[in-house]
Parts: sequence; structure tokens; C-alpha cells
Amino acid sequence: MHIKKYDFNYGRRALLEKTLKGVAGAGVLAPLWPLIANGADTSKAYPDELTSIEMYTKGKVKVGDLITAANVDAVKDLLDPIAYNQVKTMGRKITIVKPTTDAGKLFQAGYLDATLRNKGKAKFDANGNIITAEGKPWIGGNPFPDAKTGNEAIANLTLSWGRHDFDIYAIRDWDIAPTGETAYQYDFVWAELNATGRTGKAGPYLPGKEDILRFQSVWFTSPQDTAGTSFLNTWYYDQRKFPDLIGYLPAFRRVRTFPANQRFEPLVSGVTIFLSDAWAAGDPMLTWGNYKIIERKPHLGAISQNWYGGRHANWERPVHGGPKGQTFFETQMELIPEVIVLEAEPVGYPRAPVGKKRVYIDVRNQMFVAYITFDRRGEMWKSFEPGFCQYIDGNTTLKDASGNPVWSWTHVMTHDIQSNRMSRFVQAREVTGGYKSAYDDGGQDVYSKYLTSQAIQRLGVG
Repeated sequence: MHIKKYDFNYGRRALLEKTLKGVAGAGVLAPLWPLIANGADTSKAYPDELTSIEMYTKGKVKVGDLITAANVDAVKDLLDPIAYNQVKTMGRKITIVKPTTDAGKLFQAGYLDATLRNKGKAKFDANGNIITAEGKPWIGGNPFPDAKTGNEAIANLTLSWGRHDFDIYAIRDWDIAPTGETAYQYDFVWAELNATGRTGKAGPYLPGKEDILRFQSVWFTSPQDTAGTSFLNTWYYDQRKFPDLIGYLPAFRRVRTFPANQRFEPLVSGVTIFLSDAWAAGDPMLTWGNYKIIERKPHLGAISQNWYGGRHANWERPVHGGPKGQTFFETQMELIPEVIVLEAEPVGYPRAPVGKKRVYIDVRNQMFVAYITFDRRGEMWKSFEPGFCQYIDGNTTLKDASGNPVWSWTHVMTHDIQSNRMSRFVQAREVTGGYKSAYDDGGQDVYSKYLTSQAIQRLGVG
């Protein structure tokens, strides 16, 4: 006779207790980060019901199953409310895959190395910014890999969005109307260059840019009436400062400066994403406040097997559900044993239409797996659901310059439930204009090419 050391609800009770105490780090049976540092199986930090979907649901759902309206109630508490409703009432389906137990597959390799190398070196200064013990800007990786407070958790998301020193994403977007038809379709390119907290061999800072956190630009290449519209977002390292936001609008043939509140508006017609939504940390972290970890819980997230590079030449993916079968991307999800559920309010934006955001963060890599915003009335407004993974699909692997598999986001669905409009987009291999997705390629050259006011004007003119 096998006697279990822990009863079925032990793991969930332990996570609840940690939330109430507000001081404990990740892991239930053992601290998580020593296991990650040693390359060990991270499931050893949790009891069985937090690592097995079959045990968690008492056999109602197992790996390989499809979550549909018929069985979604068995995993209702493992989904955010909007995702649950999508499955329950809109025909969405989710495939359950085997859980990831090797944390190395949840990071870009160089970023994990920097996180381990620099663990324990970060602190907050008197203003709430992250500095090293020497008082310098951050030096790379997650500053608080075992986040215990809301401020630590948001710092991990804010300081490096894509977890690469430089990313250029070729993005293909479809915007779905409430009727289920495609109302808009855009190709655009998104570039990010970290000026501090860099993990490459050249060192943590872009020379002469130590007062800057990142440069980020976006330019549209299709359709013709939108092509050339471009924006540049320059973030200061001081997280109390609003970024400089400028844009080039082809119709006016000039670069103009936009106010801070432009961060809460669509960049072009039909899309449901705002700049504020990016990476669930689209604004400087000290322009938001009242950060609170409201819960620690298991959750379903799209963190593996979501790259379609072996199945589609342009990395695109099947769709289904909604009135015309076009609303949702095919998605693989797995049981994450512990996420931080973080809430915050936009204290620096008195006219922001958003009243609160809720972010679900995988404690292993401190990356968000779901994100919901609420309006000023407290009503649920939008979801922002990403997919991530190493870029491995069957026998096809995309490798970085160091020979490691690329790790990045694969797709996003952002659903405005008040208007019932869906924007869904993929990170594609290539989009109109010949732009291709790339990672950690260059430094000052890409800055001049993509991330200055002259660059966005040049990109806009074509």
C-alpha cells in the first residue's frame, strides 16, 4: 500500500499560504531557484497535483486532450476569465501538451546565463529604480529571478521585454470584427534594442546610452494606405520618466511628437492593442503603482510547442472558432505549477482609460502568460494572451548566433470583450517589404537603421 505524504489539496493550500504571507519565494516542496541553477527537474519543487493535469483534474483532462466547451469547467480555475469564456461560449479549443520541467527551455540561453550570474546583485534605489550594489544601471538577466513582491515581479518584465539585446519581429496581423470576418489585415515590423541590461559579450551597456533603457520602433508595411506609418518609443532608464514617443505619418510627411496618453490608443484602425499593453509592461513601471501580488496558483499557459516553423514556411498557424471560424489561433497550453498573479494601477496617467491590469507570471522565467485590463468602472475590458517557446518544430530548429535554439514569442491574441473585436498576430519569418525576424544582430548599426527619428522617417518614405 502506497501512503501519500501530501494530500490532494496540499499544493494549492501551500500557494495560498504563501500569498497571504507575502514573503515566500517560488516552490512548494523545495525552493525553485536552486533546482534551476543546477539544471534539475523543476517538478521536484511541487507536489504531483501541480505538475500533472490529469491528477489536478482527477482524470477529467490529460495530456493530448482538447479543451472545449464540453470539458473546460474542469480547468476553469487554470484559465483567466476571458480565455475561459472564449472556450465556453465562442468555440475556442486548446490542446493540452506535456509540461516543461527543464527551465532552460523557458529562456533565451544568454539571458538565463546572465540571470544566474547576476542573481542577488539587484536592489531598488530611493526612487524605486533598479541598480546594482555599485549604484549602476542593471547588468543583465532578471534582476529578481525569485520575485517576492509586486515591484520585483514588474521589474523583471520591464527591464528586458524580449529577453534579447536586440530583436526585430516581422509581424502579420488579422483584426476580426464581431461578425467573425477579417476587418483589417496588417503587416508591420517591431524592433527593440536594449541600451542597458544587455547580456552579450560587449557588456551590459550600449556606449553613451547608459541613461536609456531601450529604443523601440514599429512601422507598417502593408496595406498600401497604411504603409509608412511608423513610431519610435525611447525609454529612459529612470522609470519615473515618460518615454519620448514620436511618429511619422505619411499623409502629413513629417515627424510629430505624441502625448503620453497616446499609449492607450490603437496605433492604426481596427487593432485592439495599445503601446501600453506591450509585454504586459508597456509603460515605465513607476508610472504605474499599487503593485500587489494577489495570488499564487497553477495556471495553463502557451509556453512550449507553439512555433510552426516546420509546418509553415512563414511560421503562420491555423485558426478556428468564432462566428466564421476565424477568431482564434490554434494554441498548445500546459500546466504551469505556479504563477504570480499581479495587479497594478496607472497612477501616472490620470486620463488613462485603463483602471487596473492583472498579469499572470510564470515564476520560473518571470515572463507573463496572460494579461487582462479593466476599464475605469472596474469592468473587464481586454485580454492579451501570448504564446512562447524555443523555436523547435519537429526536425526544424531555428538557432541563434551562439548555436542555441531561439526562444521568443510566437503569437498573440488580444480580445476586446466590450466590443468583441479580436486582434491576433504571429511572429512571421518575413512580411511585406522583405523584413525578416532576427535576434541579437548588431548594436549601433541597428540603432541607426531602425531606432532614430531619421530612421522612422526613412522607413516611412520607403
